Amino acid sequence: MTSSYNPVGVIGAGYFGTAVANLLAHNTDVLLYSRRESVVNEINTNHRHLDTDISPRVRATLDLQELAQKCTLIFPIVPSNGFRLMMRDLGVHLRPHHIVIHGTKGFDLVGYEEEDLDKPGIVITRDNVRTMSEVVREESSVVRVGCLGGPNLAAEIMAGQPAATLVGSRFREVIQAGQTTLNSAKFHVYGSYDIMGAELAGALKNIVALGSGIIGGLGLGRNMQGLLISRGLAEMVYFGKSLGAESQAFIGVAGIGDLVTTATSMNSRNYTFGTRLAKGETVEQIRNTMPELAEGVRTLRIAHQLARHYKLHVPITAMLHAIVFERYSIEKALEYLMTYPYAVDVDFL
Repeated sequence: MTSSYNPVGVIGAGYFGTAVANLLAHNTDVLLYSRRESVVNEINTNHRHLDTDISPRVRATLDLQELAQKCTLIFPIVPSNGFRLMMRDLGVHLRPHHIVIHGTKGFDLVGYEEEDLDKPGIVITRDNVRTMSEVVREESSVVRVGCLGGPNLAAEIMAGQPAATLVGSRFREVIQAGQTTLNSAKFHVYGSYDIMGAELAGALKNIVALGSGIIGGLGLGRNMQGLLISRGLAEMVYFGKSLGAESQAFIGVAGIGDLVTTATSMNSRNYTFGTRLAKGETVEQIRNTMPELAEGVRTLRIAHQLARHYKLHVPITAMLHAIVFERYSIEKALEYLMTYPYAVDVDFL
């Protein structure tokens, strides 16, 4: 299959960015940006990166301006804590004709640094939180913006296993651009006009994955894991509604599909983080030894503050925040959750 977008740009040569670059290479040439000269040289010379063969249709670059000039369609895939800075560097080179589809599942924080959230008296509202598509629009002249959502474990995609994703956007041509460039025999692209719901689901499910990892690390079995995931989904919906999303967004591929995948696999950084925490490692030890950011930890910090402001009943989020940031006992947290007086099973449809 040949795409009319040629080449397509990818920003970020981490695991998911590299996986997306290889997926795109089925249909088009790809220009992959990395800040690290060693990575660029490895890809261009050996067609290898992260112990994976890289398609010869992928060329790496250190130059954001070159990428913006040559690529109309761009996929930024970088951690949420560096996304705005990346967009400021990229935004000066972008024009309204560009299409940007990001693959970052997290939140941007406005007005505070992440560490400020531990200080007493801090109040976080929707005004202090941005999705990545909102950051793209704030830091550039681009109008046609989309996001990738759904169960996309990079390790499985890089191994050639079949998978699917969702492109969320208010613009039909953005969804079509994602489908044209990413669809292949082993990768299917769904579309949704609810970009807000897709972005919130993608960010919030990482919190539940942390908790599910703790359950897995303690060896508590599938009954507890299923309970945690189902009640975690309810909390995702509560957050979503408070931030302006509809419940339906959390029931599809980008919601429950991504949630189940991320909350049950050791290929998920967030699940792995929770597992290691349950086995006795400290947050600092895990963070210092993980090759990439576990987005759920940052999202948990932000969501906890949002829950306080909007007075949400989200006991899983509250207990996970206590475990991760307040050194609260995992055993006591589980006891609290098992005795929490849930009144209704499903109250959000």
